[in-house]
Amino acid sequence: MLDNWLPFLIYAIFALIIPASMMWFSFVFATRAHKRTRWRELPFESGVSTGPPRVQRFTVSFYLTAMLFIVFDIEIVFLYPLAVQLHALGWFGFVEFAFFVLILLVAYVYIWRKGALEW
Repeated sequence: MLDNWLPFLIYAIFALIIPASMMWFSFVFATRAHKRTRWRELPFESGVSTGPPRVQRFTVSFYLTAMLFIVFDIEIVFLYPLAVQLHALGWFGFVEFAFFVLILLVAYVYIWRKGALEW
């Protein structure tokens, strides 16, 4: 029975050890402030504290590029199961694979020609 659960057990151990060690190392290697000031009490992200966040406006091209990235990223995820079973599917799978890649290529060329990837 342990043979079936051993990979899951190893994964679970790593899933517990890695975050716990990161928290432990942050306490061990943290430097304490000698003087308490207002600026040290404010929360910060990435080590930079600039006060309250400024309102940032993004252009439409930013959102368009983000959506295109998500769409193509999801399409690429669909290629993995097909690539794994390509040998078992034979020529039919290869033709389907090639057709799918052709559709992605045509879509990529189309958005490139329309200027959707230009910033």
